[in-house]
Amino acid sequence: MNVRPISGASVDARGRRGSKGLLALASGVLLLAVTACGGGGAQGPASNGGKGKGSETARSEQSEAVVTIAPENGAKSVDTSGALKVGASKGKLTQVVVKDAKGTAIAGRISADGSAWTPDSHLAASTKYTVHALAKDSEGREAAEDSSFTTLTPQNTFVGHFTPEDGSAVGVGMPFSLRFTRGITAPKAVEKAIEIKTEPAVEVAGHWFGNDRLDFRPEHYWKAGTKVTVKLALDGVEGRPGVYGKQTKTLSFTIGRNQVSVVDAKKHTMKVMREGKVVRTIPITAGKPGNATWNGQMVISEKFKVTRMDGATVGFTDSDGKSEYDIDDVPHAMRLTASGTFIHGNYWGGGAFGNYNASHGCVGLRDVRGGYDSGVPAAWFFNNSMIGDVVVVKNSQDRTVSPDNGFNGWNMSWQDWKA
Repeated sequence: MNVRPISGASVDARGRRGSKGLLALASGVLLLAVTACGGGGAQGPASNGGKGKGSETARSEQSEAVVTIAPENGAKSVDTSGALKVGASKGKLTQVVVKDAKGTAIAGRISADGSAWTPDSHLAASTKYTVHALAKDSEGREAAEDSSFTTLTPQNTFVGHFTPEDGSAVGVGMPFSLRFTRGITAPKAVEKAIEIKTEPAVEVAGHWFGNDRLDFRPEHYWKAGTKVTVKLALDGVEGRPGVYGKQTKTLSFTIGRNQVSVVDAKKHTMKVMREGKVVRTIPITAGKPGNATWNGQMVISEKFKVTRMDGATVGFTDSDGKSEYDIDDVPHAMRLTASGTFIHGNYWGGGAFGNYNASHGCVGLRDVRGGYDSGVPAAWFFNNSMIGDVVVVKNSQDRTVSPDNGFNGWNMSWQDWKA
C-alpha cells in the first residue's frame, strides 16, 4: 500500500487548484444559507422589496367605508336624547346594534341613503350602552366599529301618578289619566314615551289639561270587554330643562259592562241603561234654582259607602261665613266632578224625589240614614255602579261641565281633543 505524504511544501499546482475549489464550495454554502433565511427571495416577483402582487391583494380587501359613533367611546354623563348618533362615509350602514347592560336592544332606523342611524326613542338615565355598527363600501367590503358610553344621572326627576290602577275593571267612560309631579314643558317628548294598545284595536289619543295632566281616550266610549295595556317609558325623558322622568312600568285594565245613566233635571228622573237598554228608572232631585247641577257627561271617579259633605269646602256659606250644610253621614256617595258634584243617597229630601230640585248641585236619590236598606234606590244604584261609569245630566239650568273638572273630557269633540 503506497501512501503519499501531505505537507505544505509538497503541495503542487494541482493542490492549489484543489484549495480554490474548497473556497468556492464554502462560498456556495454561505450563499445558500443567506438565501434560505431570506425566505426564497429569488423565487418570484413578490421578492421585489415587498411590493409585489401579494401586497396589492391585501390592500384590495380593506374596506374604504368609515363608521363614526357619537358620543365617543367611554363617554360619561351622556344626554338621554339627541346625543347618540351613528354615521358612515364612503359607504353605507348595514347594521347598528345598541344594547343596555341587560342586553335589551334599542330600536332605531338607518336613513334611506345609509349614511346615518338614529334611535327611535330616548335612552334611559344612569345606563351603560354598547354600540356595534357595520358598513359596506361600493365594493361590498365591510367595516366595523364598536363603542360604549354611560348616560347621565339626573339630579331632578318626575313621575306620573296614574288612574285607573293596574289590573282594575272600570266603566266605559274611564280615561287613562296621568298627573305629573312636575310641570311639563316638553309635552311631545313625554307623550311619545307612553304607548297604549287595546284589544280590540281602537284609536286612542292624548290631551293635555295644563302642563301636569295628560288624559287618553278613544273617540267614543270604550267598548265593553276591551283590554287596555299601557307602557310608561318615562325613564330618561327630559320633561322640562334639567328634569328627567324616573318611571318605567307596564300596566293594564279592562273595560266592564256598558252602563250609562241619563239624569233629566227637568223631569226629575234618571234612566239607568245597560248596553243602551233601560234597566231601571229612578226618581231623583237635582240642583235647585241658583245651585243647578252641571249639564254634560260625567264619569264616576270615587265611591264612598258613607262620607261627610260640608258646604263650606265648596263655597256654600251664609252671610256670616257659616256653612249652609254639614252632613257627616251621607250614604252611597259617588263623585262626578273634582269641584264637589256627587250622585248620592239622600235621607233628608222628603218628597223632592221625582217632584222638584232641592240640592246644592248634586244628584240625590232616596235613601235611609245609615244606608242600611239595600232596597232603596240609592243603595241599588251604588251597588250596580263602578268607577268609570257615565252619568249624563241634561235639561239643567247650568252650563256644561268643564272637561277637566273630573274625568269629563267626553264633553270635548274628538277634533278638539286631538288638537
